[in-house]
Amino acid sequence: MRTNEEMFNELDRFIEQECNCDEQELIAILHRAQEIFGYLPMVVQAHVARKLGINVSKVYGVVSFYSFFSMEPKGEYVISICMGTACFVRGSDKILERVEQILGIKNGQTTADGKFTITTLRCVGACGLAPVLQINDKTYGNITPEDVESIIAQY
Repeated sequence: MRTNEEMFNELDRFIEQECNCDEQELIAILHRAQEIFGYLPMVVQAHVARKLGINVSKVYGVVSFYSFFSMEPKGEYVISICMGTACFVRGSDKILERVEQILGIKNGQTTADGKFTITTLRCVGACGLAPVLQINDKTYGNITPEDVESIIAQY
C-alpha cells in the first residue's frame, strides 16, 4: 500500500513533467489524480489548485460537473448499469433494482466492506447488447434480473 506522500509525489511528477503545470491540462491532471488516489477528495483538489496556481473553486467546478470524477471513494468493484434508451426500454431499471436488493445499498452508494459501488451510466455504446451491466472493465449484455445474482457472485 502506497503512502499519501508517495501518491502526492507521483501526482506532482505528472503535473510538472507531463503537463508543465499548465492549467489547460486540468482535466488530464484530474484523471491522473483519480487513478492514483481512487477518487478526488478536497485535499487532492486543493493540492492540484495550488500546483496550477488557480482557485480551488475552479477545480471543484470541473470535478463536480463531470460524472466521471468522484469525490467519494469507490468500491473495489464498481457495478455500472446502463440507463440509456435501449437499455432502459429493455429493463435496465429492473436490473438496477435487483443489484440494489442483493447488495443492500442504493445507486451511488458503496457497501460497508468497500467491495461494491453501484453507479448508473447514460450509455455505454453497446445498445445491441441491451440491457448492459458493467463491473469495472467487464461488460455483461442481454442480462435479466435473474442473471444478476450469479454475475455478482463471481466477485
